[in-house]
Amino acid sequence: MVDVTKWPLFSLMEGEELSSIRQACVFGTSANEVIYITHNDDVFVFGLNCSNCLGTGDSQSTILPKKLDFLSGRKVVSLSYGSGPHILLATEEGELFAWGHNGYSQLGNGTTNQGVAPVLVSASLLNKRVTEVACGSHHSLALTNTGEVYAWGYNNCGQVGSGSTANQPTPRRVSNCLQNKVVVSITCGQTSSLAVVENGEVYGWGYNGNGQLGLGNNGNQLTPCRLVGLQGLCVLQIVSGYAHSLALTDEGLLYAWGTNTYGQLGTGNKSNQLSPVQIMAEKESRIVEIAACHSTHTSAAKTQSGQVYMWGQCRGQSIVLPFLTHFSCTDDVFACFATPSVMWRLLSMEHDDFLTVSQSLKKEFDSPETADLKFSVDGKYIHVHKAVLKIRCEHFRSMFQSHWNEDMKEVIEIDQFTYPVYRSFLEFLYTDNIDLPPEDAIGLLDLATSYCENRLKRLCQHIIKRGITIENAFSLLAAAVRYDAEDLEEFCFKFCVNHLTEVTQTAAFWQIEGNLLKEFICRASRCGAFKN
Repeated sequence: MVDVTKWPLFSLMEGEELSSIRQACVFGTSANEVIYITHNDDVFVFGLNCSNCLGTGDSQSTILPKKLDFLSGRKVVSLSYGSGPHILLATEEGELFAWGHNGYSQLGNGTTNQGVAPVLVSASLLNKRVTEVACGSHHSLALTNTGEVYAWGYNNCGQVGSGSTANQPTPRRVSNCLQNKVVVSITCGQTSSLAVVENGEVYGWGYNGNGQLGLGNNGNQLTPCRLVGLQGLCVLQIVSGYAHSLALTDEGLLYAWGTNTYGQLGTGNKSNQLSPVQIMAEKESRIVEIAACHSTHTSAAKTQSGQVYMWGQCRGQSIVLPFLTHFSCTDDVFACFATPSVMWRLLSMEHDDFLTVSQSLKKEFDSPETADLKFSVDGKYIHVHKAVLKIRCEHFRSMFQSHWNEDMKEVIEIDQFTYPVYRSFLEFLYTDNIDLPPEDAIGLLDLATSYCENRLKRLCQHIIKRGITIENAFSLLAAAVRYDAEDLEEFCFKFCVNHLTEVTQTAAFWQIEGNLLKEFICRASRCGAFKN
């Protein structure tokens, strides 16, 4: 399952906001812009807003999500971004909207005026249903439901496929050898274009200086040309990086070509390839997905067995052979290792109803429907599962042995800890997290010490450190001493000394028993706290 918070821009969003997201895309030259669509089909944006790419009608950046009312209610089926950046968005109804940078007419509206808000691209596309969009650096492609490809924008290398190098201000159908072909997929490099037709053939046009068209040479192509290096293969998916491309066949075979400066072809070296070469042939499990995007030099692939590999430019390093990661999806590769850490596709969270093991455990905590044991604390019940407690805690593993009385009980009474403390402890066993105020964390620290739960003990100390104040500092110091938490004791002691005048005026200071007070005064004196 994809976790959008792996992209730092989402880290400020609350859980409820995050759970509302159905689709999302992080884009921009520094991965500083975001567009996302909710389950209610509302469209929101936030970020730096370079070249008005957020489409909010102004040039202001925003750290808080802003709603694009004009697009809300429309189901988004495809989205792509350029380097300006400019944005293309296709809806379920086949409408195409564009906004952002327009210095080369890449918005397709016949002008070079900046697009400050989403505008319907209608020229040449009236009565056409757009199903997929792709952006290069400053040119645009659109695929219709009838398999036609339209292109417009910057055309210095022939990336529009018009037969010339003149910029194309409005969508123009890419024809020539695609005239009678049904195209099923499109992709763009920075200044190149590729298309897959229904029989699995691949065609390329545009810049080819590094072999990114895979034609066996490095000459630019002003019109589509078939990749003969893939002849006899049926290509299902094709993706392009900045100046390299990957193709996946129906047999799960992976081919790569183009620039290889960072090892993005995965061939084990940094030599460019003018024609497709097969990689990862030695892998036992077939490839089921490939990933790349025109603003990075990173490549990724996923196998049928769920293994995810990455190669190319990864956080500044050049990985020249596919490297097996611990990720579960190719999107995580771009979140954690691509530069910039953009999304390589419009990310879908449609399968969020599937719960991981950890999410399922969290959901079943204190659930009467599935529990087989209850703890009674302060007259309140906490419902748990013996198996989970035995797996997670040595104390319970010992308790639920046949010779212990507790093993036969359905309800276990707890009287040495308060309800908030004990509930928090049991919830920790299900979630690995605790959420308590520092005063209650003292009680949990006591429990963690009694049950020999060292990690829980460290978490409690962390909570107490974060929650220390003038009023509670001496109480927390006393607790740290009582529970033999040396690191926490040192922290609380230094806090008390640094705020000595204020701390000594609190009720907590004068309520501390004499020996601890004497020890504090002696120790503070040795630190020079009373010199003046």
